[in-house]
Amino acid sequence: MKGLRTIRRYFRDAAKSVVRNFPLSLASISCITITLIVVAVSIVISYNVENFAESIRKDVTVVVFLDNDTTEEEVDKIEKKLKSMDNVASLEFKTKQEAADEAKEGNEIFETVVDGWTDDTNPLLDSFMLKVKNVEEIKETVSEIKKIEKVNTINYGEDIVDQLVTVFKVIEKVCIGAVVALVIVTAFLIANTIKLAIFARKTEIEIMRLVGASNISIKVPFIIEGLFLGAIGSIIPIIATIYGYIALYDYFGGKLFSSSLAKLIAPNPFVYLTSLLLLGIGMLVGMFGSWRAVKKYLKI
Repeated sequence: MKGLRTIRRYFRDAAKSVVRNFPLSLASISCITITLIVVAVSIVISYNVENFAESIRKDVTVVVFLDNDTTEEEVDKIEKKLKSMDNVASLEFKTKQEAADEAKEGNEIFETVVDGWTDDTNPLLDSFMLKVKNVEEIKETVSEIKKIEKVNTINYGEDIVDQLVTVFKVIEKVCIGAVVALVIVTAFLIANTIKLAIFARKTEIEIMRLVGASNISIKVPFIIEGLFLGAIGSIIPIIATIYGYIALYDYFGGKLFSSSLAKLIAPNPFVYLTSLLLLGIGMLVGMFGSWRAVKKYLKI
């Protein structure tokens, strides 16, 4: 019971300190709020970019065209070799006639041209359409496929895939860097705010020392105060994240650019997990800033 009363007193003293030093507390809360809003935006962008990149990775299709004189027996052998490759996730064979039928769908000009083709005059090639397990290893997989006899050409939009994956990686790294930098800066700002609070309560701290207060009983309320500042500062970012992201998701209909590859992450449970993360970051940053100030400026 004594321990519980002590903990209650620590929290009560911390809450009183926040109210008593409200102008300083407001400065810290404002810093945390602004930082966490930017952090929330960075998290939303980072996770959705990763989702876009993952969609592209899953949608990358490698088209393996075969020589025109490839026999059915040779097609079967090629299929077995492709299936035996570690990085091949799925495989589909398409005849040149099926490719011709697809080409004329929805286009009257193509339909007229394709209808005039016979099996001998059809210029298209039989092909295998495959998806890879790991897009990072797609070049190695394509190089291996090229060695197979009767393989004519391979197409998978190499330049576009490489560029998109590279751009997404850069965006992710920038977002992560921005989050880390903002968290560190905010921790230092809170440390300075707590330092001012320590100086403002210098006389009170001296009295506490004279009456025999322990180091812990003097230091802990400051650290809890930082926790309070972080929790209060995270309220607005959490509200903005939940309602802002849901509104954004509904406005765009769950995807950007009307593309199935640019689907946004569903709000539930994403916004709630992000909110918990923001609350945790706010509280940890507040406590770390307070702990740093206590350690550096409160020489006990």
